[in-house]
Amino acid sequence: DVQLVESGGGSVTAGGSLRLSCSPSGYGHITKCMGWFRQAPGKEREGVAAIYTGDARTVYYADSVRGRFTISYDSAKKTVYLQMNNLKPEDTAMYYCAADLRGTGWNRASDFHVWGQGTQVTVS
Repeated sequence: DVQLVESGGGSVTAGGSLRLSCSPSGYGHITKCMGWFRQAPGKEREGVAAIYTGDARTVYYADSVRGRFTISYDSAKKTVYLQMNNLKPEDTAMYYCAADLRGTGWNRASDFHVWGQGTQVTVS
């Protein structure tokens, strides 16, 4: 069965940058869309960005990160990246990679069926 492994999290000061990556492991056919979600303590999990992995590479962003974050996909590695620039304290959260979309809501956690273990991002 397929698994997702995230990396790249860490602790930075406001204005800093991080690049997250999410790589598949094991067998499985990942669907046409992959996304990033985040969850802060006491808050619900929210969609951050998503990308359709076909030739069009259609992307979606939450309003709170638009212009600061960039999602990309490497088809050879089947790996999704999230470049995060100008980080703010409110970006602090556990970030999760998601795949195997079985619905149409890119920012609906319940529509994704394969998840990574999460990587912590802390901005101070």
